[in-house]
Order: sequence, then structure tokens, then C-alpha cells
Amino acid sequence: YMGGTLLLKMAADSEPESEVFEITDFTTASEWERFISRVEEVLNDWKLINISSGKPLEKGAYTTEIWEDKSDEITFADFRFSVTHHYLVQKSIDKNAKDELVEDALPVAMQDLLCMNNDFPPRAHCLVRWYGLRELVVIAPAANNEAVLSESKCNLLLSSVSIALGNTGCQVPVFVQIHHRNRKMYVGECQGPGVRTDFEMVHLRKVPSQYSHLSGLLDIFKSKIGCLLTPLPAINISIRLTYILQDWQQYFWPQQPPDIDALVGGEVGGVEFGKLPFGACEDPISELHLAATWPHLTEGIIVDNDVYSDLDPAQAPQWSVRVRKADNPQCLLSDFVTEFFKLCRRKESTDEILGRSAFEEEGKDADISHALSKLTEPAPVPIHKLSVTNMVHTAKKKIRKHRGIDESPLSNDVLNTVLMYLFPDAVDKSADGSEVRTNTPAGSIPPPESEDSNLYIQFKSAPPDSLTYKLALCLCMINFYHGGVKGVAHLWQEFVLEMRYRWENNFFIPGLTSSAPDLRCCLLHQKLQMLNCCIERKKARDEGKKVINLEKQKDTVDRDYPKESDKEKGEVGKSWESWSDSEEEFFECLSDTEELKGNGQEGGKKGIAKESSKEILVLKPEGRLHPYGTMKLLHPGQPLYVPVTQEPAPMTEDLLEEQSEVLAKLGTSAEGAHLRARMQSACLLSDMESFKAANPGCCLEDFVRWYSPRDYIEEETVDEKGGVVIKGELSARMKIPSNMWVEAWETAKPVPARRQRRLFDDTREAEKVLHYLAIQKPADLARH
Repeated sequence: YMGGTLLLKMAADSEPESEVFEITDFTTASEWERFISRVEEVLNDWKLINISSGKPLEKGAYTTEIWEDKSDEITFADFRFSVTHHYLVQKSIDKNAKDELVEDALPVAMQDLLCMNNDFPPRAHCLVRWYGLRELVVIAPAANNEAVLSESKCNLLLSSVSIALGNTGCQVPVFVQIHHRNRKMYVGECQGPGVRTDFEMVHLRKVPSQYSHLSGLLDIFKSKIGCLLTPLPAINISIRLTYILQDWQQYFWPQQPPDIDALVGGEVGGVEFGKLPFGACEDPISELHLAATWPHLTEGIIVDNDVYSDLDPAQAPQWSVRVRKADNPQCLLSDFVTEFFKLCRRKESTDEILGRSAFEEEGKDADISHALSKLTEPAPVPIHKLSVTNMVHTAKKKIRKHRGIDESPLSNDVLNTVLMYLFPDAVDKSADGSEVRTNTPAGSIPPPESEDSNLYIQFKSAPPDSLTYKLALCLCMINFYHGGVKGVAHLWQEFVLEMRYRWENNFFIPGLTSSAPDLRCCLLHQKLQMLNCCIERKKARDEGKKVINLEKQKDTVDRDYPKESDKEKGEVGKSWESWSDSEEEFFECLSDTEELKGNGQEGGKKGIAKESSKEILVLKPEGRLHPYGTMKLLHPGQPLYVPVTQEPAPMTEDLLEEQSEVLAKLGTSAEGAHLRARMQSACLLSDMESFKAANPGCCLEDFVRWYSPRDYIEEETVDEKGGVVIKGELSARMKIPSNMWVEAWETAKPVPARRQRRLFDDTREAEKVLHYLAIQKPADLARH
């Protein structure tokens, strides 16, 4: 601390009455001393007090390496300053650098001043561009509206910096920002062992003529050095001349500006909806900076004075261009995406956006006199009232009734244009004027063949030109030009209605690949693919029933009228055939068998007929596809046939997650593992039943030979007569006790695929998809 005054008064030992000690301490620390101490603490905290060392950086290091900074705040009385450390993060640091330290070496900052490898970095702090420093500390007023204006305050700060550098031994240059922040005016200091560098700046309102060329700048540089040597050593020079271009109106844009009137006009066609507008409504570039650089020259090689100059930009060895952009230019694609992104923050549902829901309207129109009776009396709820179709159609009717057709967010022309763009197969008209939709997957897009399709495979999106892709474009256009979030909700409602119509009438959805849901695409695209799979299964089942009905009708026409006894016999045995032909192709056999049980003697007769027909079915092969090569069954010796099996159920990513969670909740116990295996073997059980139906008298070994050949091991053995005989047996894993394959085989019954319970219930899955689409909010669509 600074010296104070200490007064001591001591009385003689012989005078006990006098005072022993009287201490008065006048030591105080001024604000200036506290400020210096705080600067030293910051330099110590950042570990900048050691002797700095480093090798010259490679060329371009200031451009390729990463710049970082860290800040702290200190005060001088009630004036706040921010202290910021700017430094270059070097990837390769020599671990043995500390062993090579030389106490008398120049600081790294002074070495950087002399190095010419990194002159004119494109992106760096202004002090780095001016002095070429790799590390520096800046002290500036913390508030943007504060400034150090007086010369006395500036000198006080410089003195504080000088004392702090001397006390800590820090060799990193420290700068103080003076005057207003926009002037970028700094003064600073760097100290080393026996050497000091002062950094000063001068701002001139008008540049003197002698300083507008190289000769005049060299003169002032030599005078500032004050070197006594004669002649002076040659001076190395780096030169950059920057030309600013602000007027290029005579040049045409490489891309013509978009026609705004056509986009916002009344005529909106499919082409406009299929392509987002791109381009700037105003010039996004305010200035072009062309820099002509001569990186390393020696004094005397080049002449540049007020009479003659060798600095021809066309002859410069290096050219570089910088673009200065306008502040917030209006760009169409950016505006479209920004407005569409805002939908993600909306929380309203479709019903809330378009008007009161269907349930509220029904409650309003209902007779109030029956209100109490509806609360007290139970009433059966019709199934059709609970369907998503009824909800959506009723909501649409009530919304239009409440808001009026003319008040809908989208006009009929715009809505029809969008729907025809999304569903081009609905454009064709039949002779009576009704719509004819394509019921074949001709509108499906082919799988991408280009290698570019794998570039963004990690992103969840949708294939180009797919229905999801087109829908996203249309929603973006509708959101920007036609009603905002209300227009989006209106279009989505119509889209859900179209999906329901196609499901109920067996029309394929265009713009989707005819395959299982692609997990690489977004969830919305997967749901649409799942709905298409449901339509395909339902259509195939309906067409199969039509073929069977036609065959039955043909048999009826060709058959003579039977006798009375034949009629009665036919009526008794008709029931089994009616289960598999007139009803749905896939159903649960057990539940339908129970329905056959009747009352009295008639029920008994039917039961006898059922048992006899069951015995026949066991012996009669069903559901054969084709022979499996030349392979034969092991015991009967009949050819082995490949059965007609059910296809595995397609899954979307959310269904896979649900299934994984259910299986994980079963735990790791033996019972949980057994139940998990049974849940995962549903497809295996179905294939076993189909195989038994196609190959009566088969065994598990026959099934394994077809289904999993690796689990059937064949060996050549020699019989008693010396002949070579091939014998086979199941693999070791098939012989494990409580094997799931053995249990499934014993449980499986000979039931062909067409009479099995469906592995994929297309009706249920389609309703789930339609319900998922109906409850989506505009925010959910934007997130997809």
C-alpha cells in the first residue's frame, strides 16, 4: 500500500500513570490504486503473466484458425469498464516450448509486428488487421453510450495499464479504447524485458497530400522510428488498394427479379403452387469491395509518388472481393420460410381456427327439452357417430354453416387449383360428369436413381415431387398469400377429407411409392404411405371376393336343379364355404366357428356336418403356391409345396417405438421373455399354419427345411447294405427345451392364409392414420 503516517507515543516505565500505546493509521487506498489492482487480478486470472513465447505463424493462420474472446468487468470509481481478451486458438502447440524460453527474447506481440505472413486477414478484430497481433487485451467503457474523451483520463488509463504490466510481467499488449466507439480509436502498450512498444493513433479530417502515396508514408515511418543508422536498412512493405463499387445499375442481374404482380394477382395456377418464389425484391448487395494486394515488397522496387505510380490494380498479384450486404433486404424465399416457421409456435387446433367445433354446433341445435333425459337415460351410441369420417364431415358442414361459404379462408378457385395440383388423377371426368380417380398405383413416383438422393439421407424429409413434398409447397404458399393460418387449416381439412374419400372408395394416393413406409422420410409421409398400403390390401381383398362370387355364380348357372335331399344336404354344408367366401377373406376362425352353434336338432346336425367337413379339410391341401423345387416331405413322401402366406405388417416409426416400449416393459424375467417371444412370433405362427394347410401330414422338420434351411443339418451315412444314405436332423438350437418353434408348431392348426386372422388389420390401421391426420394442428404440419 502507499505510505501513510504512523505516530507512536510511549511513556517512561517509571510513570505507570501514562498511556502505554497510541496508534493512528492514516493508510488509505485510492480509487486509482484499486483500479490498478483489479487490472492485475484479471491478468492473473487469465494467466497472462508468464513470459510469452511462440513461433511465427504459418501463412493464412489468421484466416483458417479460430478466434475466441473472454470478458470481465472492472470499475474505476463509479465508471464501468469491460476487459476483453482476444486470442487465436492454435491447434498445434509445442509441448516443449517452455524449455526453450529465453528471458531476453522479444515478446510475441513484437515478433508478430515484424511478421508479414498474415497481413490483411479477411475476418478479425480491427487491431489484428492493423498490427497483425495474435493476442491482445482491450479495455473499453462497458456502456455503448459512454466514452473516454478527455486527455487527462486517457493518460490516467495508460498509466494504470503501464503500472499493471510492469507489476505482473505480462507481455500481452493492452489497448484502451478512447473517444466514441464508432471511431475505433485505441492507444496501448506492450512491455518486454528491457523494451517497450507504444501504440498510438491519429485521426485526420482530411488526409494531407504528402500522405496519399507510398513515398510520403515511408517518410513519416522513418521519422517515427528515429533510427540513427545511415543508411537505413531496406524497409519491407505490404500494399493493399481497395476499390469500392456502389453503382452497377447498368449491369443486368444474372437472375431476373420475380414478377410480384403475377404472384399476388388473381390467377394462381398449378405451376405457381409447385414452385416457391425465389429472388430479392431489392438489391441485397450494397457495396462490392475489390482489393488489389501486393503481399511482400522491398523499398526501392516499386515507385509510388505524387507524379508517377507503379501500383496498377490490373497488375496486382492478388485480387480479393468482399460483399457488403444491405440491412435486412426483402427476399421472397426467406420471407416465405420465416412466415411458415412461425406456424410452429401456434397452439390452436384446426377447429379453433376455423370456428366452433361440430360438437358445440350439435349442442346448440339440439332441443333443450330433452337435455335432462339425455343425462339420465342411457342411449346406445351408433358406431358411425364415432367414426372419424362422421366427425370431419360434420365439422365441415357446421363450420360452413357458422361462417358462411363465402367467408371461407380459401376461395373455390384457389382450393380447386391446389387439390388438382396435389391429386392430378382426379382431373379426369367420366361421361356422366362424376370424378374418375386412378385406382392403380400409376401415380406413384419411381424410386430415386441419382446418387444425389443419398446426400441428405440423415434428414427427415420427403422425396421430391411426392405428395408430401407438394403439400408442403402448397401450405407455404397458402400461408403467405391466402389467409395465413386459417388458409392452412382450411386446406388441411380438405386434404383429410380427400384421404377419407380415397380410403372408402379404394383409390390409391398419388405421388407415393408403392411400398412399406420409408423410415428415412418424415412421419407424415410415412403415415400417407401406410394409408396407401391399407388401400392396397383392402382393394386386393375386395377384388378377391369379386372373383370368388363370379365363380360361384358360374357354378350355379351350370349346375342342374338338385333333388330335395341334395338341397337339404347343401344347406347343411353351405355354412363353412360361406365363412370363407362371402365374408371377409381374413377372419378369426375360432370366433366364427362359435357362431355356427345353433339350438335343438338343427344345431346338432350342423355340428355333425362341421366335424365331418373339418376332417375333410385336414386331408385336403389348401393355399398352395408352387412346388418347392424337387424337395419332398419326409414322411408321406409327397412333394413339398410353398404355401400362400400373409405379408408382414408395415410399420411407421411411431408404431415401432410403441412396440419397443411394450416389449421393454415386459422386463427380463423368464415369464416376460416368454411372452415377448410369443408376441414376436405371430408371423411365424401364421406361416406354420399356412404350411400345414398346404402340406397335410408334414412335420416340423419339413417346415424348417423350407423356412430356415440352416437349422436342418444333413449328413451322409452308410446303411447296413453299404449304400450312402443322407440323414438329417434339427440344429442344436431347435432342440432346446421349451423352444418357441416347437411350441408354435404344436399350437399351429392347418389353416390357409385366407382364413387366418389378419396380421395386418388394414381397416384398423387406416382408421388410426385418418384419426392421426384429423387431429393434426397447423403447428404440427409445419414441424413435419
